[in-house]
Amino acid sequence: MGVQRQRDPVASLFHALVVACALCWASSARCVEGQSQTGQLSVDASQQNTRKIPDKMFGIFFEEINHAGAGGLWAELVSNRGFEAGGPNTPSNIDPWLIIGDESSIIVGTDRTSCFERNPVALRMEILCDSKRTNACPSGGVGVYNPGYWGMNIEKGKVYKVRLHIRSSDAVSLTVSLTSSDGLQKLAAHTITGSKKSFAKWTKIEFHLKSSQNNTNSRLQLTTSKTGVIWLDQVSVIPLDTYMGHGFRKDLSLMLANLKPQFLKFPGGNYAMGNYLRNAFRWSETVGPWEERPGHFNDAWGYWTDDGLGFFEFLQLAEDLGASPVWVVNDGASLNEEVSTATVASLVKDVVNGIEFARGGPKTPWGSVRAAMGHPQPFKLDYVSIGNQECWMLYYRGNYQKFYSAIKAAYPDINIISSCDRSTISPSNPADLYDVHVYTSSSNMFSRTSMFDNTPRSTPKAIVSEYAVTGNDAGKGTLVAALAEAAFLIGLERNSDVVKMASCAPLFVNDNDRRWSPDAIVFNSWQHYGCPNYWMLHFFKDSSGAALHPTTIQISNYDQLVASAITWQNAKDKSTYLRVKVVNFGNRAVDLNISVSGLANGIKNSGSKQMVLTSSSPLDENSFQQPEKVVPVSSPLANVKQQMGVSVRPYSLSSFDLLLEASKHASI
Repeated sequence: MGVQRQRDPVASLFHALVVACALCWASSARCVEGQSQTGQLSVDASQQNTRKIPDKMFGIFFEEINHAGAGGLWAELVSNRGFEAGGPNTPSNIDPWLIIGDESSIIVGTDRTSCFERNPVALRMEILCDSKRTNACPSGGVGVYNPGYWGMNIEKGKVYKVRLHIRSSDAVSLTVSLTSSDGLQKLAAHTITGSKKSFAKWTKIEFHLKSSQNNTNSRLQLTTSKTGVIWLDQVSVIPLDTYMGHGFRKDLSLMLANLKPQFLKFPGGNYAMGNYLRNAFRWSETVGPWEERPGHFNDAWGYWTDDGLGFFEFLQLAEDLGASPVWVVNDGASLNEEVSTATVASLVKDVVNGIEFARGGPKTPWGSVRAAMGHPQPFKLDYVSIGNQECWMLYYRGNYQKFYSAIKAAYPDINIISSCDRSTISPSNPADLYDVHVYTSSSNMFSRTSMFDNTPRSTPKAIVSEYAVTGNDAGKGTLVAALAEAAFLIGLERNSDVVKMASCAPLFVNDNDRRWSPDAIVFNSWQHYGCPNYWMLHFFKDSSGAALHPTTIQISNYDQLVASAITWQNAKDKSTYLRVKVVNFGNRAVDLNISVSGLANGIKNSGSKQMVLTSSSPLDENSFQQPEKVVPVSSPLANVKQQMGVSVRPYSLSSFDLLLEASKHASI
């Protein structure tokens, strides 16, 4: 996300109007009776007026906000696995780890005896009880447990990889188990045993646990009934079954894959900047073995991240999704601090090194680090965004020029994105793209359908990397907010000669840690659902690289309709469709006559379909209780012709996919 923005001043008024209309609509169908409109939508599908939409038009933007990664997309189940979240001073807070037993049986604290130089804090457990009757430990032993991120979802029959580092002053008998939240129900367990000599030095232990039961609110326990001192560090539990085997939570990753994103912008947002520079995202501290990553406090959004989801993993995720990575680099600015242009050279060098990590050969200094992580082939990093909308800051423009010159000298093909607006771009302040963020009310977002209509058609082009409806009518993700964003995206399609890329924000929210609403995908430890704006994106997932056709709407006394038309090809069966999308942002039904001219080939008699996103009220939302309250509904489309009538419901997004004859249709 960008810096905090004020809400649109008309949002409250619009919200009141929308609520009134929603109540009217919900109470009686007579509210819209007699108010239906008739209109004409003309589509010019002639080859000479067709324009290709950029190949990477629609993508996704990931920021570590709302516990999107730590406790979400990154499948690690243990929170604060290295005990570093309490800070480097000891003793420190080990939250959310808690003690099993009392002070008569166990003393738990932290010290700086870890074997890892960059994350030196370790957990020390002094066990005072034993298995003898005179000083017997409680049944099940004493130790510590970790509840994960608001409970661990453990599934019957699934296998979980456990890794931890252990040292002991005595012989060890330590049971590692997955249990219910109260510790009474045991799902899986393994006991680590060894002599005093076996664990005199730090030793890494790895094993698998297979669960015998389902439990969505589980915890990890480490318990013993043997007197002595045990040190623990870097305790990890992760499912073996992850997306592409690369550590990403499978259900959430599939939600992303189903959008067919053409790019992945990461890691933020404010997260890339930090409130203070000491807490900014530093790529070089997030690569290499996971145990050796120091982690850092995400002060922009108020929680610790162990950086298991680091620079390498973001690049890997982009590759797994078939998306181009767009790396947002820290340009020497946080929300409260700046590095002057005179002293920014080390940060510039660090970014150039980061590009080498991604793109360098396996024998280059940083490319070899990537290769050692299991990816000898370079990643296809072609986009670097300098900063996060801080053009207004004192040193941004001077720092930007340093980054631009150094990156272009080493990698001239890299596309560099400026945080300044188009008016500042010049031969002396060049950019390949300029970044645009749009956060506003639904009424204003709808009006921004024409935002780029009068933009000069010369370079550079825009990347609208963050957009969202915010304010009262946005709720936690309402239908009306999704429709406003759909209208905005239709405007971007129409202006895709000056807008090259677009992505919404934020992408994810853990329902236990809402730092920002609305979001596209909501989840907890075991459930997830898409908000209406997530499902809206499905109407645009075939637009990247498609052929755009001019459209015109003629309708009297009603300005709540926007439309676009594309020709796209289904990758699975190679069928070609003419897709007409229509947003109805008002409370009137519209009988729309669609007229298509200039088609090189005809429309087939069968095989066409329509998809509609709507609901009984414009303020309807999805939830865990009703995850499909507002989702697209598909149905066959009959009587399809080049002149045809369709009905467009109030407050709806509709697409009409007309299956075209195969033979001589122009290539897209």
